[in-house]
Amino acid sequence: MSDRSKDRFFFRKLLVLTLPMAFQELMLASVAAADAIMLGNVEQNMMTAVSLATQIQFIQNMIIYTIVSALAVLGAQYWGKGDRKSLNDIFCTGLRLTFVVSLVFFAGCVFFPSYLMRIFTNEQVLIDLGVKYLRIAGWSYLLTGVTQNYLRIMKLTEHQTMAAVISSTAVLINIFGNAVFIFGLFGVPQMGVMGAAVSTLIARIIELAWTVAMSFRRDYIRPRVRNLLRINKALSFDFIRILLPLLGAGLLWGVGFTSYSAFMGHLGTDAAAANSVAAVVRDLVCCACNGLAGAAGIIVGNELGKGDLEKGRKYGTRLARISFICGGASTVIILALTPALIFSVRLTEAAKHVLIGMMIITAFYMIGRCVNTITINGVFSAGGDTAFDFYSLAIVMWGLAVPLAFLGTFVFHWHPLIVFGCTCLDEVGKIPWVMLHFRKYKWVRDLTR
Repeated sequence: MSDRSKDRFFFRKLLVLTLPMAFQELMLASVAAADAIMLGNVEQNMMTAVSLATQIQFIQNMIIYTIVSALAVLGAQYWGKGDRKSLNDIFCTGLRLTFVVSLVFFAGCVFFPSYLMRIFTNEQVLIDLGVKYLRIAGWSYLLTGVTQNYLRIMKLTEHQTMAAVISSTAVLINIFGNAVFIFGLFGVPQMGVMGAAVSTLIARIIELAWTVAMSFRRDYIRPRVRNLLRINKALSFDFIRILLPLLGAGLLWGVGFTSYSAFMGHLGTDAAAANSVAAVVRDLVCCACNGLAGAAGIIVGNELGKGDLEKGRKYGTRLARISFICGGASTVIILALTPALIFSVRLTEAAKHVLIGMMIITAFYMIGRCVNTITINGVFSAGGDTAFDFYSLAIVMWGLAVPLAFLGTFVFHWHPLIVFGCTCLDEVGKIPWVMLHFRKYKWVRDLTR
């Protein structure tokens, strides 16, 4: 195959993998956007309360994400090698772990919601609204981990389009349910924040049922019952070895990122509301880099699993360059969206002024977010180089960004925009370190047995 043909193959595969994944990410982020728009049209406090309450699910999703990421690291290499039996063992390991995590978060949200809400705000009106949401939405958290394992296996085994269809349909059901239950359409009582929780639960039930049903089709991977009940010690050891640094990094990033929302929640309702809107926009724009990161892990991982380390290295280098292009494009998009966003959102004038500053800061933050997400979560993880993310987060986020934002909130009482700027230092500050580590090529490894 000529070099030009190889390049066409790479970009075609990148496109085929990225588009469904990015679309799926976009649809998932659209749920938060729909919640913000619909609840914001009812009352600003409802929007803010749900935004703070969902930070608990954010932490759960971070832990689940690390587990399915470990599944993806090993799974991509074994799929590239053609070893379906080992892939099934890895799938079952992921299912067992994520179910335990989901059970813990379900219990916390359903039985102790007020204690969880007090972590994020001291405003009693926001706590009361958040409790109403969590007592219903918490039941959906019981299902999330299982569903995410099934969807990740679909992506690894070249069924990424079906995974996107299932996830996107569940999102559309969620958004439609939001409108019905929040506003009380078609004779349904108006439920406000509880309506948003009910629609989330319905969507998660349908999503799980569909993914399980699809797994019984030909050429799909489904868990074998005997594999769920027994442990493959060798593969479990590999899984845990990959998982622990990912879990450490995920917890550092998840708890740190959630603390940012908590800081904003303690700076008043206007700062919290503006941060809620800025977070929704950030998550929507991040869909492209998240899709590219997922595709990068599969493409590079497949080649490394086949034993073609040189091609894996070449593809990783190409993807690192693409990450900078993605970051620049994301910056332009956010700056272009800001005027229309300020005109359309229903916030107080004080909250709108804060939101303008947050959008400008977020625009430049996106450069670091895109570069780090694609390079660390995609390229590095493909070769099992998962420890770097943990070290970088411990130093840059927890050694710099979190302490500064904490001091600015509770000690020096800085303006919300200064505190918000501190929360964005970690991603931008990591870029030189990430690129230096990239050139050591510790991620160019075949992990299969």
